[in-house]
Parts: sequence; structure tokens; C-alpha cells
Amino acid sequence: MPATYENIATTTLGSNQASVTIFSSIPSTYTDLVLVGEFTSSTLIFGGVWLRFNGDSGTNYSITQVEGDGSSASSYRQSNSSRMEIGYNGVNGRQMLITNIMNYANTTTNKTSLSRYGNASNVTRASVGLWRSTSAITSITIGVDNQQIASGSIFTLYGIKAA
Repeated sequence: MPATYENIATTTLGSNQASVTIFSSIPSTYTDLVLVGEFTSSTLIFGGVWLRFNGDSGTNYSITQVEGDGSSASSYRQSNSSRMEIGYNGVNGRQMLITNIMNYANTTTNKTSLSRYGNASNVTRASVGLWRSTSAITSITIGVDNQQIASGSIFTLYGIKAA
């Protein structure tokens, strides 16, 4: 059976950063993308963890989220945002992120994503995102509010090959 996922690039942060364009010049040779991130932190990350595509900071993003901590659950919706918020919590330690970006190279449809984010000892969040743009995604920026992404955090971008 052929491999479906192909590693496009891996980035390990060498210093703390509030935001970073972790992948640029993404080739358009795949059907979908999968972003996997492992955040490290020695301090609380308390604020939004977000994505932007192609450096777009206009109000072109929407999200719908559900989250739970083992004893309660909640939901959230945001429209016309300047970024796609995928996580928000106060966690001391590691957090994991997996985002599937569908049909990223298509230039006739808006882009959608499914994200899972969290830390098993705190909160887990699932979100559906929309970027209202028909541009092919060629770069991904990730950032956090009120804190920095810690040195040693690792992000890997995979391309899904056509069947």
C-alpha cells in the first residue's frame, strides 16, 4: 500500500516567538494538508492559539468550536475574525495540535479546516474553520495571544497525496 502522507517540512523553534510563519512556499501538488504541532511551555499559555493563511489578517475567518475538560463542555462561534482561533486555554506543559486543511490548492472555493487542540490533563477542543478566500494556501502562520510559543516547539506539515 502506498504512503498517503508526505512530510513537506518540519520546523523546531529555536527561540520563543509570539507568532511565526512556520511554512511558506507550500507546493500545490497535494489534495489536502495536515499540520501537526507540539507546543512546549514552561509558563501558562493563556490566550488564543491561532492560524493565518498567506499572511491574510483581514476579517476573513470564521470558526465553530466545542470543548470539554472531563466535567463540563461548552461551544463557541466567531465570525469575521482576523485569524482562525484553534485553541484557548491556560496550560503549563505540552499541548498538541492537529489541523486538517482540505482542498488547500483549489482556486475556486473557500478553504475549510478541522482542528483538534489540547492537553489531556486540562481541556480538549475541536473546531471547524473557514477562510473566505479562493486563493491557494501557500503559507501558514501560527501564533498565540498574551504569551509566546516556546523554544523547542515542533511543527510538521504533511501533504496528502491524491489516490
